[in-house]
Amino acid sequence: MKSSSFLSSILKDYVAYRKASGRESITYVRYIRYFERYCAKEYPSAKELSQEMVDQWCKQRDTECNNSCISRIYPVFNFLRYANARGLTDVKIPASPRSTPKTYIPHAFTAEELQNFFRACDSIHIKYGLTGKIKKITVPVFFRLLYSSGMRTTEARLLRREDVNLENGVINIRYSKGHNPHFVVLHDTMLHLMKTYDAAISEMVPGRIYFFPTRSNKGFSGCWVSYTFKKLWFENNNAYANAYELRHHYAVENINSWIGQGLGAHMRLLSLSKSMGHRDVESTKYYYSLVPGLSEIIENATGEMFNRIIPNLQDDEESYP
Repeated sequence: MKSSSFLSSILKDYVAYRKASGRESITYVRYIRYFERYCAKEYPSAKELSQEMVDQWCKQRDTECNNSCISRIYPVFNFLRYANARGLTDVKIPASPRSTPKTYIPHAFTAEELQNFFRACDSIHIKYGLTGKIKKITVPVFFRLLYSSGMRTTEARLLRREDVNLENGVINIRYSKGHNPHFVVLHDTMLHLMKTYDAAISEMVPGRIYFFPTRSNKGFSGCWVSYTFKKLWFENNNAYANAYELRHHYAVENINSWIGQGLGAHMRLLSLSKSMGHRDVESTKYYYSLVPGLSEIIENATGEMFNRIIPNLQDDEESYP
C-alpha cells in the first residue's frame, strides 16, 4: 500500500496482520485503500483519524442498496476494531444498514452438468511451464474438494498444508467466515486424490505453505477461482452457475439423502452444520428451502418437535451461510 496519507503506516500493519492471520483478501484491501484515498482527498491537512471522517465514509449513499453499503464499509469496521484494540484510535464504529435477505436461488446442478464440468477440469488446456503444470494438476482436485466437502471457496484456496492430515483424512479449517474454526472429514476417494496431488505438487513447489499453492508459494486469489470455474463451466454448459454453489449442492444432496430417515434427520442436521462451519443450526436450516417438500416430510415424521428442530425459515433467513 502506497504511503499517501497519515493512515498509511497503520493500514500497512493491518494488512500484514490479516495476511499473517490467514485472512488475506484482495477485496478488503481494495476497500481499505478507497477509504485511505477518501481521507487524504477530503481531509488533506488531517494528522489523525476523526469521527467525522469515519461517519461520512460509512454513510449510505443514494446509489447504494443496503447490502452494497455493508460490503463497502465492513472492511473499515474491522480496521477500526483492530486500531481501537491497540490504542491507535478511539473512533466509534457507526451503525450500519440492516442486511437485506437475498432472494437469489442457487443453481441446481444436474448430473450431466457436473459430468461436463469435471470432464473440462480433467482436460484443461494449459500453457507450458511450471504455472501451467501446477494448474493442470490443481484444478481437478480443487473443485472436486469443493464438490465433495461443502467447503467455502476461501477456505479451500487458503488452506494450509499443515492443516491437512492425510493420515486420517481430516482437514482443520482455522480461518473461516466469522472466524469459526471447524473440521472437515474427507471421503475416502477424495482422500486418495488429495494424497496423489500432495505427492505431485510437493515436487513442483517444495516447502509449500498452502495446500494449493501458486508457483510463488502463495494461495490462489478469489478471482482465480471465479474465472477458472466459469471458463470450464461454460465449455459445455449454458445455465449460469458459480463455484460457491458447489457448497449449496453439497448441502442439498446431503439433505435429500435424509428423506425416509425419520428422527435421524436431526442428528444429521447437527453434523452437517458442524462440517460446513456454521455457528449454529439456524444457519444450516436455510438449505431446507432449496429441497422441495422436505420440510413437510420431516414435519410428518417429527410432529410438534419439528418447530424445535427447524424454526420458521422466513423469520430468520439471512444471506447465504
